[in-house]
Amino acid sequence: MSINFSIRSVTLRLLSLALVMLATSATSSAQFRVAITFGPPALPVYEQPVCPGEGYIWTPGYWYWDDDDEDYYWVPGTWVLAPEVGFLWTPGWWGWGGEAFIWHEGFWGPEVGFYGGIVYGFGYFGEGYEGGRWENGRFFYNRSVNNVDVTIIHNVYNTTVVNRTETRVSYNGPGGIDRRPTPREEAAVRNRHLPPAQVQTQHVQAARSNRELHASLNQGKPPVAATQKPADFKGHAVPAKAAGAPYRPPANRGAAGRGNQPVRPETNRAENDRPEKNGSRPGNFVHPKDIPLAERRPAPNTGNAKLDQKYQKQQEKLSVQQDRERQKLQQKQDQEHQRYTQQKAPEARTQQLEQRHQQQTQQLQQKHESQQQRMQQRQPPPRQSESKPPKGK
Repeated sequence: MSINFSIRSVTLRLLSLALVMLATSATSSAQFRVAITFGPPALPVYEQPVCPGEGYIWTPGYWYWDDDDEDYYWVPGTWVLAPEVGFLWTPGWWGWGGEAFIWHEGFWGPEVGFYGGIVYGFGYFGEGYEGGRWENGRFFYNRSVNNVDVTIIHNVYNTTVVNRTETRVSYNGPGGIDRRPTPREEAAVRNRHLPPAQVQTQHVQAARSNRELHASLNQGKPPVAATQKPADFKGHAVPAKAAGAPYRPPANRGAAGRGNQPVRPETNRAENDRPEKNGSRPGNFVHPKDIPLAERRPAPNTGNAKLDQKYQKQQEKLSVQQDRERQKLQQKQDQEHQRYTQQKAPEARTQQLEQRHQQQTQQLQQKHESQQQRMQQRQPPPRQSESKPPKGK
């Protein structure tokens, strides 16, 4: 058993090292750890616990990998004291490295670096940090994105932050976030920075040992999504309100997790993106024409005929709009295919084109699913029919 574990560990290290050598300059100086061949679950929906005191900075929750259990587990978001005055936290992130998903370690530094464009929330909206700033040796909190008790912490301000990206995808790569680092973010990695504090390492270890935080058990909805202080999963712990999306790991999760063979990324998405419903590419739609037509929703039945008619028209309008967007994207991709064929583009460029098409298609699909969900949430529940007792009884 120990021999198998050692071989697997060596394989992971060798694969990680090979991928590091192929990585871009933006991430070459960051720390790389495990390499997994299917993506992490979506980020769960949760609230932020109140800040415990001045000088604490929010570090968002994320999914990490347990090689022993071959499973992702949730590391709850938590408040951590900055190791130095003026330092901010750059969250870690998962990114597709060409052969597997790679974990890029978070770090402390005077500038927030690249964190994959992941929208962790609470000030981390894909680029930089909107949750606070250092002034004259003190950290000032933005109340619009932080849960701060102003009777305890007085150095606060209020700046509204508009998050224009509605996604709970937890990784960068095909089917996920499509974003590259800016020169300033690249500089943050090269400049002086510190690794996670000891309390953060203890926090990760405590999460790993808690079976309820493993995705195979909680299905993407961890019972402890955030804590007020590191490794304290009982006092002031906050449960997840909901999973960010249904969690569906591949059937051969163990083999996929070890990363011994080059494969395409497996991702976690909605029901219509199941492998058995897609004949073109396992687990991922490459073109809009590959996406199965959405099932027509039943007509609303709220008991108010005019209101039902209004909702029905809104649904039909949205359906027509989404069909046009799919057709427009398909047309654009067909034109690019035709151009590449005429140019007799090499196979490598064609593969890059297919990967870009896959990202475009899945981003459109996520947008459409989000629109449908918001439409459904705006509609009142259907009227419940009441059974009347028979006469004479």
